[in-house]
Amino acid sequence: MIRISELTLQRGPLRLLENADLTLHPGHKVGLIGANGAGKSSLFALLRGELHPDAGDCLLPMNWRIAHMRQEIDAPDRDAIDYVLDGDSHLRDIQQQLAKAEQRQDGVELGRLYSELDNADAYTSDARARKLLAGLGFLEEQMENQVNSFSGGWRMRLNLAQALMCPSDLLLLDEPTNHLDLDAILWLEGWLQNYSGTLLLISHDRDFLDAVVGHIVHINQQKLTLYRGGYTAFERACAERIMQQQQAHEKQSAQRAHMEDFIRRFKAKASKARQAQSRVKALERMEELAPAHFDSPFDFIFRKADKVSTPLLNLDEAALGYHAEQPILSNVKLQLVPGARIALLGPNGAGKSTLIKSIMGDLPLLAGQLTCSENLVIGYFAQHQLDSLDPKASPLLHFQRIAQDEHEQVLRNFLGGFNFRGKRCDEPVLNFSGGEKARLALALIAWGKPNLLLLDEPTNHLDLEMRQALSMALQDFSGALLLVSHDRHLIKSTMDELYLVAEGRVQEFAGDLEDYSKWLSDYRLRQHPNSDAGTSPDKVDRRAQRQAAAALRKQLAPLRKHTDTLEKQLDNIQKELQALETILTDNNLYEPPQKEQLKQHLNQQTNLLQQQVKLEETWLNNLEELELLQSELEEDA
Repeated sequence: MIRISELTLQRGPLRLLENADLTLHPGHKVGLIGANGAGKSSLFALLRGELHPDAGDCLLPMNWRIAHMRQEIDAPDRDAIDYVLDGDSHLRDIQQQLAKAEQRQDGVELGRLYSELDNADAYTSDARARKLLAGLGFLEEQMENQVNSFSGGWRMRLNLAQALMCPSDLLLLDEPTNHLDLDAILWLEGWLQNYSGTLLLISHDRDFLDAVVGHIVHINQQKLTLYRGGYTAFERACAERIMQQQQAHEKQSAQRAHMEDFIRRFKAKASKARQAQSRVKALERMEELAPAHFDSPFDFIFRKADKVSTPLLNLDEAALGYHAEQPILSNVKLQLVPGARIALLGPNGAGKSTLIKSIMGDLPLLAGQLTCSENLVIGYFAQHQLDSLDPKASPLLHFQRIAQDEHEQVLRNFLGGFNFRGKRCDEPVLNFSGGEKARLALALIAWGKPNLLLLDEPTNHLDLEMRQALSMALQDFSGALLLVSHDRHLIKSTMDELYLVAEGRVQEFAGDLEDYSKWLSDYRLRQHPNSDAGTSPDKVDRRAQRQAAAALRKQLAPLRKHTDTLEKQLDNIQKELQALETILTDNNLYEPPQKEQLKQHLNQQTNLLQQQVKLEETWLNNLEELELLQSELEEDA
């Protein structure tokens, strides 16, 4: 297990943790959250042995293998597949020893090393690495490309694949979803859910945390607090704790005020001097309880557009892409009116960003017509927008350039809503983090009074509180909104329509995000019906495939039986929940004498809902597996 006891950790003059305690058991999957600068990455460095405690202990089992997602690339000339295989350092070490033994023609050593290769699953390593790369969105032909041929975001995917390739007892992942699209995130969720070791995960994606982790560790006020459940459960528990803290603070403040008033009135009177003095000592001993902070540092809106027309934009029979002879999207019809809220879904490379660039005018139409209202004002966010910020200019100067006639204090107040306050308003962007640059880019868009927002992955680099503030601001936005995002919470809380961009078409998607996940699984099966672990079809051994099909047929009957059992269990839980809901409608249950009984009913309801979620997840996985097995068997036949 991981045992942290009375830990103090300091970086320079900043004390990150003080007398912090935490115990994590093997197999726990834990989300690590906290404000920027609270010490999340430093705690990871401590667990890897790169930092040492200033006081206290951080103890891990001596034999634990630790894997982590690196933030830099140190082998740019390696092929992608070899770079990922380098993640299994034990395998690479055996291979190096084997090469030396072959040079020496040492038969005894060769026999020992070949046995170690077998124990290290060396003969499946290439297939496993290709499966990881395929899951993270790499095409088969890209796997042989050199690392330095990929962009920064794709290099981070390679680092993630390398970390997953490493056999480990403890896996440390720092923002693994930052450079992933929704498809890759859904695949990674499944991989991590099946990971058998201990997982520590830093993420600002609440849906991802809810899907993967069973515990949350919150770094706050130099302490480590462990919560059971995912991010949603943490949010509820934290809100309750804050409320209790606020009540305790208010009670203590009243006690302090009473004592101070007594001391002030009677300290000079001889008859009351002793009592006054005792209250002075009591006041000194009283622990100072900090007031709870309910307010987020972010509070902003998108300023209301001066004029609005309908429709704002109309795309008719359009062909989009870079080459007229091979468009990425064809026959595109899309009309955007005020109030439209559309999220674009689709596989990586299917054309989501191409559509947004074409609407923006960055990419000329190959055919068709784009008609824009004369009152159209577009607010456009994409990752390259961060690079267009002037590194030498401050946030205030950026605003003064676009609002020359506005009072400085008005601009400062607006920037304050994005947590640029005081001196931070006047500091150059050069040294800003990715999150700060993203907030400034969004602030500039919000100031511009847009009536159409085109947002391409706006939450990359944003922390949880800023994502929540963006969600609230978008809910109040009255214009049209077209969004590409891997943040499912943002999509669910702000979007009304889903459009699917795939196979050269743009069309309305009738289902929800869960339906899209199933569609994506079917799509991958259609794209690679005979592939196995990322290998191309011509590499599949036909005899082995027939043997595998025979083995799969044996699995169908028990899998169907288990699925039927799960359905019956879900039906029973649903009946129990309906019965509880009927009971909970009784107003008498909420009277003080019934408090204990109400608590029991609510606990029972919570337990049933948790069981329902787990059973539904297993049931859906079974259905997907059944469909996949049936499809494979039909093809083999």
